[in-house]
Formats: sequence, structure tokens, C-alpha cells
Amino acid sequence: MAATHRPSLPERTAAARLIVVIRGERAAQYAPVLDTLASAGIRSVELTLSTPGTLEELPALLAQFGERMDIGIGTVTDPADLRTAAEHGAHYIVTPITRTDLLDAAAGAGIAIVPGGLTPSELHAGWSAGAAAVKVFPASVVGPGYVKDLRGPFPGIRVIPSGGVDLEAAAAWLQAGAEAVSVGGPLVGDALKGGSLEALAERAAQFVGITTREAGA
Repeated sequence: MAATHRPSLPERTAAARLIVVIRGERAAQYAPVLDTLASAGIRSVELTLSTPGTLEELPALLAQFGERMDIGIGTVTDPADLRTAAEHGAHYIVTPITRTDLLDAAAGAGIAIVPGGLTPSELHAGWSAGAAAVKVFPASVVGPGYVKDLRGPFPGIRVIPSGGVDLEAAAAWLQAGAEAVSVGGPLVGDALKGGSLEALAERAAQFVGITTREAGA
């Protein structure tokens, strides 16, 4: 059954067309990286629950950075974690899978969700259940032409590729009609392991230049 209501991606995320995935060893590493990214023009980040302490740090991070960027919570596989993230004020939810209980929890919380999948069946299931967009993961397996393939049977589907999306691939996916791109390692690099924040800012600016929707576009 098609969803009657579909919460949209937050405006800043939709306009930026770029979600930066940040996965670290502990949530205490987030703040300097988020500050650098925000200053470089990044307007949406996905903090992953595979990083210990993410939900606990979320309220403080939203208070510090929420006016400058959207903060989503990713790698969500438990409805209870989803509800906690929503209660703390997360701007959106990302999952690596498409599962009814997670989609139902997001609908109940009134928060935008981007469920992950690879096959047409998985992606259509998430889309038809009210997802803001669907995450094609791992995107490197299929390539940008998959957007057109999916829109044959599912004309309105909104696609966000994730997994192996570098600068060149980001441009190709957006040109093919992707709603946004989800980028991790190619942008974040070694920044969470003591790498240069100046280099991080340069990489971020390169991606912003490729992904930001031009005025009137």
C-alpha cells in the first residue's frame, strides 16, 4: 500500500544534495570535524550508530551545530534507537536496510527516513511505505545508470547512492538524476584519526562545488 504521507528530506539537505557520513571510534571525535565541515559549506551530516555514544552526544551536537547543518542519524537497525534519535531532535534517519518496523517507527515519529536496499523489490518497498528517499547501497555495485533503470517501473522514486561514492561518481549520480549523494571515506578521509582538518575542509569544498544545486536549477 502506498503511503498517505511522506515526510520530505530537510530543506538544507535537499538543497545541498550531499550527505556526509561520519563513522568514528567514539562520538567525542565528532565536534572538530563537524565544525570544519560546517565552515566548508557542508549542510548535512549523518552520524552513525556504529560509533559508540552517538545518541548520547546528539543533543549537545544539535545545540552546537543544528543551526548550521542538518544532523541525521544513520546505521539505525532498532526501532527504539530510531525513536530516541527522533526524540532528541535528529533531522532525519538513515538505515542500511528496508524493514517494516523501522518504517513504521519513523512514520509514528513523523521523521523523514531513508532506508537502504539494492534490489528493485527492496527499494520499491521502502519508497511505497513513505520513505523520503531510498538509499542504493552499495552504490558501486550498480553505477549511476541504475537511477534510470529504477525510474522505468517506479517513475517518482528518489534515489540516494551510498557506498564508494567519490567526487567523480557524485557528479555522475547527480547528473543521472539522484536526489542527493551519500559520501563517507572519499570526503572524510583520516580526519577522525588525527588527519589534517585543513585537508578535510579542502575535500569538503570540492564536493560542495559539485553537489550544491545552482540557483534556479
